[in-house]
Amino acid sequence: MRLVNMRYVEEGSILARPVINSSGRVLLQHGVLLTAVYIERLRNLGYDVLFIQDDRLNDVDIHVAITTQTREVAYKSIEMLSKHLERDVNDCLPIDNVRNTVKQMINDLLFSSDIIGNLTEIQGYDDYTFHHSVNTTIISLILGVASGYSEQKLIELGMGVLMHDVGKIMVPEEILNKKTPLTVAEFEEIKLHTTNGFDILRKNNDLSLLSAHVAFQHQEKWDGTGYPRGLKGYGIHEYGRMAAIADVYEALTSKRVYRKAIDPNEAYEYIISKGNTHFDPKILEVFKKNIAIYPSGSGILLSNGQRGNVIKQNPAFPNRPFVRVFYQNEEPLTAPIDYDLTHYPSIMIVAIENR
Repeated sequence: MRLVNMRYVEEGSILARPVINSSGRVLLQHGVLLTAVYIERLRNLGYDVLFIQDDRLNDVDIHVAITTQTREVAYKSIEMLSKHLERDVNDCLPIDNVRNTVKQMINDLLFSSDIIGNLTEIQGYDDYTFHHSVNTTIISLILGVASGYSEQKLIELGMGVLMHDVGKIMVPEEILNKKTPLTVAEFEEIKLHTTNGFDILRKNNDLSLLSAHVAFQHQEKWDGTGYPRGLKGYGIHEYGRMAAIADVYEALTSKRVYRKAIDPNEAYEYIISKGNTHFDPKILEVFKKNIAIYPSGSGILLSNGQRGNVIKQNPAFPNRPFVRVFYQNEEPLTAPIDYDLTHYPSIMIVAIENR
């Protein structure tokens, strides 16, 4: 399969991975033949990319961080949590449901044959809140697994991250979805989601206070310039420091009402540039080794003019994946060429081109 921008999806293509909305409902199942009606409908719903079957890549097994089934469960868990909070922010939350969801996510990651996070997921206009919570949790758990966390610590971390934005339930929707720059007063309102989230979560006796602190601290920065308390360095709990990286990376690579998503490699470069200021340098090293900069299935353009797709991650060098090229200066090659880019230091990936 390969990842294709909706601009290049052709009628008659076969869907290689299901399209799931933010409620966990499958809109189109994998194996569906895409008609012009389906393609136009998905475009109108805000979907930018699809995974499409490609016979040239049939031998390529693209690993995902969690299964489609687990992602559906996670979306439904967040939806249940949101509806519960809309009814009464002071009522006890369905913590057991959240815990079971996180355990399922952890099991997927622990039994995965490829721990490097391939996070590319199809997202429409209405999906940001649930999509963000789930993907931020996946990234954080990948970092936790790579850091050698016990199961108990992974559960504490995962539950805190899955609910890290619950305080936004108290922020007016017109501020959350505003397409123009926020005023000073509106940004102060947004900042309250950290303390409000902590207040909501700490009332639940079945939830670790350390999990609740993820909501409280995920906007703190390593150099002390974050909020709500301006904590610095190791004064921020490790879960908060881990969630901070995951939160920003996921936000950058997801589309918002006021901007398009940026490519994973560009988000990666931004995160790395903030080492020693925004983020814990040690956790940043774990991030660098365990998040796919060029997700499998992505279309890529090489510095030698060749174009193809990423077919496999390279655990030792995430920025130098295995690729398969089909074109030279837009002319089809007589046969595809596979490269392990670690063996070709002069060849660089210069762009992601999902077509």
